[in-house]
Amino acid sequence: MDYLNGADYVVIGLYFSILVCLGLYLKRRASASLEDYLLGGRKLPWWALGISGMASFLDITGTMIIVSFLFMLGPRGLFIEFRGGAVLVLAVYLLWAGKWHRRSGCMTGAEWMAYRFGEGRGGQAARILRAVAEIMFVVGMLTYMVKGVGLFLSMFLPFSPLVCALIMIGVATVYTMISGFYGVVFTDLFQSGIILIAVVSISILAMLKLGSGEGLSALANQITGSKDWLSSVPHWKTSMPKGYEAYRHLCMFAVFYLFRNIVYGMGTGDDPKYFGARNDRECGTLTFLWTWLMMFRWPMMMGFAVLGLFLVRDVFPDQGVLVQAVELIKTHVGGIDKSQWAAEISNIANHTAAYPGELAAGLEKLLGANWADRLLLLSYEGTVDPERILPGVILYYIPKGLRGMLLVALIAASMSTFDSTVNKGTGFFTRDLYQRYFRPKAPNRELIYASWAFGVAVVAGAFLMAYTVENINDIWDWIVMGLGGGMVVPLFLRFYWWRYNGEGFAIGMGVGLCGCIVQRALMPDLDPRLQFAVMIGVGLVGSLIGTYLTKPTDRRVLENFYRTTRPFGLWGPLKGILSDDARGRMQREHTNDLLALPFVLCWQATLFLLPMQLIIGTYRPFAVTLVVFALSLGGMYWFWYRNLPAADEKGDG
Repeated sequence: MDYLNGADYVVIGLYFSILVCLGLYLKRRASASLEDYLLGGRKLPWWALGISGMASFLDITGTMIIVSFLFMLGPRGLFIEFRGGAVLVLAVYLLWAGKWHRRSGCMTGAEWMAYRFGEGRGGQAARILRAVAEIMFVVGMLTYMVKGVGLFLSMFLPFSPLVCALIMIGVATVYTMISGFYGVVFTDLFQSGIILIAVVSISILAMLKLGSGEGLSALANQITGSKDWLSSVPHWKTSMPKGYEAYRHLCMFAVFYLFRNIVYGMGTGDDPKYFGARNDRECGTLTFLWTWLMMFRWPMMMGFAVLGLFLVRDVFPDQGVLVQAVELIKTHVGGIDKSQWAAEISNIANHTAAYPGELAAGLEKLLGANWADRLLLLSYEGTVDPERILPGVILYYIPKGLRGMLLVALIAASMSTFDSTVNKGTGFFTRDLYQRYFRPKAPNRELIYASWAFGVAVVAGAFLMAYTVENINDIWDWIVMGLGGGMVVPLFLRFYWWRYNGEGFAIGMGVGLCGCIVQRALMPDLDPRLQFAVMIGVGLVGSLIGTYLTKPTDRRVLENFYRTTRPFGLWGPLKGILSDDARGRMQREHTNDLLALPFVLCWQATLFLLPMQLIIGTYRPFAVTLVVFALSLGGMYWFWYRNLPAADEKGDG
């Protein structure tokens, strides 16, 4: 099967060549010091960090899964993506979590633990457990990316999903390791321009397709069975296809994920971009730009979803044959596990001669002459695989020659997420484990080499884990709800409770991480909501036991933390260390930040919803959303933007 032509391969080859050359060019600058390697020397402008942030939150895997929910539900798919794809944590980062981390002057979130809990036994234990937790999170995220990248590229290349992922991740690993944070930011700037090309192209194609006069509502109902596909309102109960039944209570899920993201965001924000920002004001402005730029993703994904409806109608006018095709495959290839389904059908399509002749004949009878192409769209349940809609649209609706450019744009999105993820994990390993506990006097060159070795090891671990994952939705649920649930309580309490100490953090995080591993091994199909609830409970019990069985953090450490960070919460015993003027300014800052939060969340959700409503032509809901958007933006200006400190304002007490 030849899905690409010479021009496509030239574009893809040129793209990879530019990335490697950028990495080599930036190698010397990145190697000047560990601070340069991990944070760009804290000299990069806020707008570059904001653009890099946008690029770091885009990836093939996430784009595929969001397109799948938009394909199934229309604009309401946004509310399922409150779990992560709508990046609601950015609202908290914008208001206070980003600047609270920057004020420490640390380089990583694990080093921050010593700043919060001191250099004693508790502080060191907290630092180690924070580094271990982040490394586990990085492995999970890379597993998620490996799975999605493999599914995507195997639609176009004659290789298995694992081999396809190995090719792309291998190139990304090389340029990320040699160029550090400089490479992350500058390659993200380059890749953002490519991504914009995809946004414009797909949005135009979808609107042209809709301009043909065909009724979108009737088509969506025919393909997905949803009578409310054009609606932007999350209903309490929504019909979902087989394999996605857990999301049928859409409104409840949206509220649950909203709560989860606010709580999780209140404890995180230790992104290198915030540690690398030059002042508090830049923490806010870079996140504001970051969120605005995330908006461009949504019309592109809605465009893919709309084109996906036409694709399924044209390719499978009778969807009943899909169940028969799946049963035929399971009959001839016994014992197929769901996690290996994508690899198996890729092998059938690309290496037909290795299978019984009657299998190919039966599939051709059911799916038509182009059965090999169509087979890749088939899910394990006997339906069209929603996660394959995005590559399917490219395969069927984008002509050769242009496919290469669009593939590069989506590969660029995934590369930019990969490099940021690996760079952050590398900082935790090199700074907080290797340098701190094994080689404190190691020269800079050795530290860089240690970072490279870690990068290779963590990618290898992700490939091993990807082999056991059923689909990208499965691993994402575990990352957000299982692993994230185990981390959320310890990360939250460290900011908002003075009595919380290093031992409490270490024990809470330790039992939370062990719990999520046990859950993954013994109960992988546990409802995501239960995963989150159980892991929160485990983390809370561990945190409280560890805190009350050990002594409070040293008073001098607490006073330094409180005076420089100035958090809100249960800090009564320390409020007296600030002057009356400093305490008054701090209270006004906290009040404005908290009052701004609902406005920022509404602004963010409507910002993403508006372009999707334009794409599908629902103009009356668009007008209502626009009013809410304008009011939210006004509230943001009043409570947040006009109160931002000047670039040179210190603000400590």
